[in-house]
Amino acid sequence: MNLEKVIFGFFIVLAATLNFGFFVGDIDNPVHHDVYELFAALVVSLIATVLKFGDRTQIGAVHLSTSLVADLQLIAAAMVWGYAAHVGGSGMTPEMTARVVSLSGGALFANVVSVIILIAETIMQRR
Repeated sequence: MNLEKVIFGFFIVLAATLNFGFFVGDIDNPVHHDVYELFAALVVSLIATVLKFGDRTQIGAVHLSTSLVADLQLIAAAMVWGYAAHVGGSGMTPEMTARVVSLSGGALFANVVSVIILIAETIMQRR
């Protein structure tokens, strides 16, 4: 068993599951979406991105691009949340919550693509 591949797969799947956990719930209800879960999803996604920098294959490039898309979406979601909670006067309204959750949904899709690529790469690998 290759410990590097275990850690790589762990962070890819953890990024997807944390993002999914944040995404699930009523899209416009801020009670269903925890800011700390969004933060954890962003941090783990950034760690997964760093782990993908070493691979110089075509599949590695696609892995990295999906991770960068997820990072961008989650950073945008965090910025919208921060604006709504601390700059805008109305707080986390249903409209702002829907924007944050929609952005995390885009990141979730990128994470799902990354997990599918990981599974396909694992299946195609020869011993």
